[in-house]
Amino acid sequence: MKEELIKQGVVYTDMETALREYEDLVKDHFMKCVPVNDHKFVALHGAVWSGGSFVYVPKGVKVDIPLQSYFRLNSPESGQFEHTLIIVEEGASLHFIEGCSAPKYNKVNLHAGCVELYVKDNAYLRYSTIENWSKNMLNLNTKKAIVGKNAQVDWVSGSFGSKISMLYPMSILNGEGAKTEFTGISFAGSGQNLDNGFKAVHNAPNTSSLVNAKSISKNGGKCTYRSLIRINENAKNSKCSVSCESLMLDDISISDTIPTADVRTDEVEFSHEAKIGKISDKAIFYLMSRGLSEEDAKAMIVRGFAYPISKELPMEYAVEMNNLINLELEGAIG
Repeated sequence: MKEELIKQGVVYTDMETALREYEDLVKDHFMKCVPVNDHKFVALHGAVWSGGSFVYVPKGVKVDIPLQSYFRLNSPESGQFEHTLIIVEEGASLHFIEGCSAPKYNKVNLHAGCVELYVKDNAYLRYSTIENWSKNMLNLNTKKAIVGKNAQVDWVSGSFGSKISMLYPMSILNGEGAKTEFTGISFAGSGQNLDNGFKAVHNAPNTSSLVNAKSISKNGGKCTYRSLIRINENAKNSKCSVSCESLMLDDISISDTIPTADVRTDEVEFSHEAKIGKISDKAIFYLMSRGLSEEDAKAMIVRGFAYPISKELPMEYAVEMNNLINLELEGAIG
């Protein structure tokens, strides 16, 4: 980490060190955004967690370079329970990038990590993650953010690999004028069931949420978009826009969209759009007529479909995501 950031009081360390050196900060925030009674895998996480990242950005500090962490599960028949805790104080800003992967084993592995994000008044946080699990992994991660007045949290998510994924990041908009955006993509191949989505709870007036979710399925893979948008009675003049698009590359894949809208006041703007379709034979034919092979034509169409997500990532991560898409199309992951 840059020396000037350290001088400004920015902390970036592992959770074990944070417990020893920043006990009060950890005590005030740990398992408060995600309570241990949330569901049974959070209870398990709270009992056995180990490892993870701790980030603290003091009031008014702008972190101009992304901070990055990477988790890898290297043992068969094991669980990973890392805990990520990020606190962005009033008027501060941060981009945090997290990567996850695991090699393939014949036995099932479990990932039940937890991410807690605290974005205080007038602060900004972008949390980006690229998950490239092997296809013996059960990915049951829990991620939540608490967002203050005129603050914003943006989620950028790429979900690849895993046998089963159940992941629904959540923004709790507690402050007036709070905002959140979610931009995500998942890719399910043979034997995969990726059940992903997003949740937003509007607890204050003039809050807004924007969701742009995409999924790709091939060779019988199943993608499900599952969401909950709740706009409570006191969240007047709030806005929400949800868009989910699914692309199926063959006749045996499955794509479902299961959105839930719980709007408890009339004074809101709410829109939802969903598109599910197959890859266009005409588009493939056209590209092949221009000299591309069928495989390259499909890859180009899929990369174009994923572009709104990849453009939100730093260059090296966008390249990595495109490489993962190419590997998925070739059936080379897992």
